Amino acid sequence: MAGGGAFPPRRPLTLAEVEPGSENERLGVVRDSMLRNPLILKAELGKPQRNCYTLPGFDFSYGLYIHRTDGGVPEAIGHWNTVKPRTVLVPKMPRDFITMNRGALKAGYTTAHEFNLYYKAKDIRRKNEERSHFKRCPPEVPADLTYGITTRPCTSISDLLQHKYKELWMEQQRALTAALQVEKKKLQEYKVCETRTTFLRKHPPPAKKESFWHLPHLEKVGPHLSTFPDRDARKKAFSASY
Repeated sequence: MAGGGAFPPRRPLTLAEVEPGSENERLGVVRDSMLRNPLILKAELGKPQRNCYTLPGFDFSYGLYIHRTDGGVPEAIGHWNTVKPRTVLVPKMPRDFITMNRGALKAGYTTAHEFNLYYKAKDIRRKNEERSHFKRCPPEVPADLTYGITTRPCTSISDLLQHKYKELWMEQQRALTAALQVEKKKLQEYKVCETRTTFLRKHPPPAKKESFWHLPHLEKVGPHLSTFPDRDARKKAFSASY
C-alpha cells in the first residue's frame, strides 16, 4: 500500500501534518528539510507515497501562456473571416491544325510560309469536349452493374469441424481410382498376348544368301576346256538349262 502504485503521489509532507506516534515523528530539533529528503522520509502505512519535491500552490497553471493573436470571441463576433474565391484558370487548349489546314487549302494557300501566316491570322483552338474521352464516347455500362469484387461465400464452421471437405476429396479420389481400374480392365480384355510365332509373322527375318565354299587358290582360275563351238551356243545352252 505504501508504494503508491495504484494512487498518484501526494504533495510533500509538512510539519503541521506530522502527528505524535506517526511514522515520520521527529524528536528534538525538527526541520522542514527532514520531510523533503526521500531517504529519510518513511512510508506511511495504508497511504500512497508522498512527493518530496516542493510544488507550487493550487492556483499555479502548468505550461506556457500563449497570448491571443486572433482577438478571441469579440473579434469573431464582430466580423467573419471569409475565404476569398479562387479564380479558375481556363487551360489553354492546343491548336486545331486539322481545321486550320482545311481552311488554308480552301483559301488557296499551298506553301509553308502562307500556312504560317494563316495560322497567325486565324488561331483556332481545339474544344474542351474533344479532349474528353468520356464526353466523346461515354462507356456503355448496364444499369444493374455492380462495381468491385464479389464477396466470397462464408465458410461454414460446422463443415470445418466435421472435416466435410476432406470427406468430399476422399470420395472424389475413390471415384477416380475406380474409373481408372475399370478402364485398365477393359484394355486388358482387348489386348492379345503375342508369342514368338505371331511376332515372326509380322516381322519375318531377312533371307540369308547362300554362298558355296570354294578353295581360295581356285577362285581366280579360268576354264581350261570349252566344248561349245562359240559363245552364242554356250549362252543358248545355259538359257535352256535355266
